[in-house]
Amino acid sequence: MVTLGVERLLNDRFETVDGERLGLITNPSGTDSNLTTTIDLLDAREEFDLRKLFGPEHGIRGDAQAGVKVEDSIDERTGLPVKSLYGEQKQLTPGMMDDIDTIVYDMQDVGCRFYTLIYTLGYALKGVAEAGKRMVVLDRPNPISPLSVAGNRIDDEVASFVGGYELPIVHGMTVGELATYFNGEFDVGADVEVVEMRGWSRSDWFSDTGLPWVYPSPNMPTPGTATLYPGMCFFEGTNLSEGRGTTKPFELVGAPWIDADDWATELSNQGLEGVAFRPAYFSPTFSKHERENVTGVQIHVLDRDAIDPVTVGLTVLASAFTTYDDCEWIAYDDEFFVDKLAGGSYLRETIDAADASTEPREIAEIIADRWEDDRTEFLKVRDDYRRY
Repeated sequence: MVTLGVERLLNDRFETVDGERLGLITNPSGTDSNLTTTIDLLDAREEFDLRKLFGPEHGIRGDAQAGVKVEDSIDERTGLPVKSLYGEQKQLTPGMMDDIDTIVYDMQDVGCRFYTLIYTLGYALKGVAEAGKRMVVLDRPNPISPLSVAGNRIDDEVASFVGGYELPIVHGMTVGELATYFNGEFDVGADVEVVEMRGWSRSDWFSDTGLPWVYPSPNMPTPGTATLYPGMCFFEGTNLSEGRGTTKPFELVGAPWIDADDWATELSNQGLEGVAFRPAYFSPTFSKHERENVTGVQIHVLDRDAIDPVTVGLTVLASAFTTYDDCEWIAYDDEFFVDKLAGGSYLRETIDAADASTEPREIAEIIADRWEDDRTEFLKVRDDYRRY
């Protein structure tokens, strides 16, 4: 079994924060292998002086849905103050750390650049550097690490809280590696230390670790969800349901105007490795098409070692938009959300310009080929920060 960073901190690295006043950035996924939360582990030990908690998107206890602002509060279990990093303020400020020497970060990532928890990490590093404090990152497995690095890199001018730091879509790094990458490549200047795992290999899927999965956000219920997320997250920028409000987010996709049987057949004919499609009928309890009868497909992962989730997602997306006229891109404040996810307008414009007679997988491969140079360049940069 993999030994987590938090377990190494408790068992043989406690001197890392000995005598220091601690703040902890975490959520329900921050646990040891016995499912005891990092909050409780640090709060219960006399040698750790835990003073304050900091909560990301979804909150310190994970009870807020995606995009919902989280307020400051008092943690009922420990009585500790909780400062929100997903409300009016997303970055740690010096004032939040007046009574803190070291910020500890412990949350499960999902290996994809869209996931906001890694930007909480990046923003926290900036705050720590500005305040002259210190950060300790307790490392955890990347649950989709065996997947190939995929996708374009996000340029600084289009960076956002769902894409930044010149990351590709699938980055293949742990949170500890990301911390040192953010700090080193972008001259953050933070004093950061990583407590590494033991027994983890980059070839390990999460199921190989022997660890229990605690979902890091309400719509990431399983490691299987994380496997499809890098491609299916693009549907967040459309008027189709990406399965939020069901038990299979990012595995179900559809809309009331889809012909489920025809669409499943078309997608099955694209020759996408490692997945299968079946007609699906569902009614989301919240989010897009709430309480409506939605028709579409469910994507089944048959061989995770063969899947390319970005190509799968792009193919499904291209198929929807070239087949069904009612499909639309969602815009907020005159900006297409899919452009934020994709790091620019190329994905959207390529699909919009595609001829309906062009096979969806061909459209997907045109987009992926455009991104290949970015992927290759990132692999070279990543080598400087690999720890495993």
